[in-house]
Amino acid sequence: MDIEAIRAKAEGYKADMTAFLRAMISHPSESCEEKEVVACIKAEMEKLGYDEVEVDGLGNIIGWMGQGEHIIALDAHIDTVGVGNRDNWTNDPYEGYEDDEVIYGRGGSDQEGGMAAAVYGAKIMKELGLIPAGYKIMVVGSVQEEDCDGMCWQYIVNRFFPAKGIRKEQVEFVISTEPTDGGIYRGHRGRMEIRVDVKGVSCHGSAPERGDNAIYKMADILQEVRALNENDDADGTEIKGLVKMLSPKYNPEHWEDARFLGRGTCTTSQIFYTSPSRCAVADSCSISIDRRMTAGETWDSCLEEIRSLPSVKKYGEDVKVSMYMYDRPSWTGEVYETEAYFPTWINKENAAHVQALVDAHHALFGEKRVGPASAMALRDRPLIDKWTFSTNGVAIQGRYGIPCVGFGPGAESQAHAPNEITWKQDLVTCAALYALVPSLYKPENRTADVSQFRATLTDNNIQ
Repeated sequence: MDIEAIRAKAEGYKADMTAFLRAMISHPSESCEEKEVVACIKAEMEKLGYDEVEVDGLGNIIGWMGQGEHIIALDAHIDTVGVGNRDNWTNDPYEGYEDDEVIYGRGGSDQEGGMAAAVYGAKIMKELGLIPAGYKIMVVGSVQEEDCDGMCWQYIVNRFFPAKGIRKEQVEFVISTEPTDGGIYRGHRGRMEIRVDVKGVSCHGSAPERGDNAIYKMADILQEVRALNENDDADGTEIKGLVKMLSPKYNPEHWEDARFLGRGTCTTSQIFYTSPSRCAVADSCSISIDRRMTAGETWDSCLEEIRSLPSVKKYGEDVKVSMYMYDRPSWTGEVYETEAYFPTWINKENAAHVQALVDAHHALFGEKRVGPASAMALRDRPLIDKWTFSTNGVAIQGRYGIPCVGFGPGAESQAHAPNEITWKQDLVTCAALYALVPSLYKPENRTADVSQFRATLTDNNIQ
């Protein structure tokens, strides 16, 4: 196999990948509004000679290269968050710009840069004959990830695959092209979206003692949610902090995995209330909690943790703690209802699919992370690591056990930030690695369970 030919091909497509990424950025594509960017990607795949290009019922764009029973997939979510306060951007986030080193605009790192590299990585595979016999390459531009991580793959596994006569077991592994700062990522924390509802009784604001102010009740709960995130786990601490899961005392089976992933966190992300008027006592108050889950934490332990807070117990039946559901229609109008629970997962470092990426990186670039000089301050870390945030891997491996591993252009720190950029050289690096990986994958080394840790699923019978 000619490593130099792969490098040269990827470098030769640098301008094309840049133009493709800038075209994607030019189409605003927040969750459920991806129609235009899907059309852009479909046109690019067809131009590059993909064997088949299709859009599934949810609106995911899927391109195929090669023929075979076994599937290696590349996944990039193609929705983005919004721009937030436009005044925080120095340039138009959708027109963007490029210089010799970077591409500017919403979605460059999170995560349309991954789509550009994946589309061209598969093209290079075909041109250089790098797709192994019996395999085909599946390049997925997935939708609604920012709204509900992994739901797109729930649809693919439970609706799209059966309609195509594909079993999920045919997927050997999936490469997530989420930004990895030049690293190979083998897992991340899970998350869930929790809602707390508090009831009160309204009355005229001139005599508040006649009512029961739900906002005041929630104020007590809010301080304890904050304490849960910030407190230590000392014996004398009443509300022990989430840091406790890093200790073998509180997490005897999984504390080492928790230390790899990092501690769980929680933060109040939204607040709502109802009141008859501005001169009345509030009769309800609700909050949303963003809960990040490390190894050893479960969906029910996280709900119970909130239910056990002193103020929640104090207000008794006036408080309800629950998990959100998601049922927002996609850009095609399709609804796939699911729970807002996204399971934690970690691969074994010696898993065959992880090692395929490691071997490809060693062959192409060596044993350390690579990147342009301006990015290397972020990359002085082990080559094999984990994401801080969540990805579609919560469904791919967390929910279904399909082996998943990450390597993608850009930086985690650029995700959801104003003045988002990605680096042109990252597109080249990733396209080259994607092209080489299938040739180095050793299916004979695949084991029955590649997971080092997978969180339990809920009892909701969600598919």
